[in-house]
Amino acid sequence: MCGDCVEKEYPNRGNTCLENGSFLLNFTGCAVCSKRDFMLITNKSLKEEDGEEIVTYDHLCKNCHHVIARHEYTFSIMDEFQYTMLCLLCGKAEDTISILPDDPRQMTLLF
Repeated sequence: MCGDCVEKEYPNRGNTCLENGSFLLNFTGCAVCSKRDFMLITNKSLKEEDGEEIVTYDHLCKNCHHVIARHEYTFSIMDEFQYTMLCLLCGKAEDTISILPDDPRQMTLLF
């Protein structure tokens, strides 16, 4: 992972969890070849363990294949759907969504 390629390491992204893609606004340019271009996503893997689905992949410079960051996205069911993301480039985030057809947290009281 390369802190010199990003504007801010592990920025707080609130509840924005990316299963794929790259947060290009945080990419300042490759520290090796000095180019600011699109990135390649390589070494993508999907593992399931203990009821969790974990997606990992590497962000690489399109021009020189320098490894910019390692991305990890996790999906699990614990009472509700739970999503987490951790990546030097894309940031850290987590989100929880109800597994019920109607999310009780979103319902308004009729009284």
